[in-house]
Amino acid sequence: MSHLSNIQLDDRNLPLPTPEIEQERKVAIFDLLEKNTFELPERANKEKPEGPFHLLLAIKDKRLIFDLAGAEGGKAAEFHLSLSPFKQVVKDYWSICESYYDAVKNLPPGQIETIDMARRGIHNEGARILLERLDGKAVIDYDTSRRLFTLICVLHFGG
Repeated sequence: MSHLSNIQLDDRNLPLPTPEIEQERKVAIFDLLEKNTFELPERANKEKPEGPFHLLLAIKDKRLIFDLAGAEGGKAAEFHLSLSPFKQVVKDYWSICESYYDAVKNLPPGQIETIDMARRGIHNEGARILLERLDGKAVIDYDTSRRLFTLICVLHFGG
């Protein structure tokens, strides 16, 4: 299967991220580049684009933009997703992340683990929504969806 070999976020209009958000971003991109599955399906009357792909992920006009180029730099695909299905889960994710970051500084390991389990549950829900939204546009695996959801959350920060 094809994969993403380069990932960039269009964060030009966002406030500077907190250290925690910057860390989330770096880890997600690192993990994605280490291992991901990203394939574009066949389309009627068009040759199937082959990877690896370069991804520019952006939010514009309340839409999530996946701008994909082939390894040679030519346009492979671009698709826009409504942010509405992500709105509540992103809000919940950042809320639980704030609780988690505070817990790491102040609470015993047992309580941190409970908050982290809730955080992972919300993160999984976001990954599931992304898989549904990409159906017919891109074929990705669950781990790729989880990491891309993290990047969507990073782009939502301050937005």
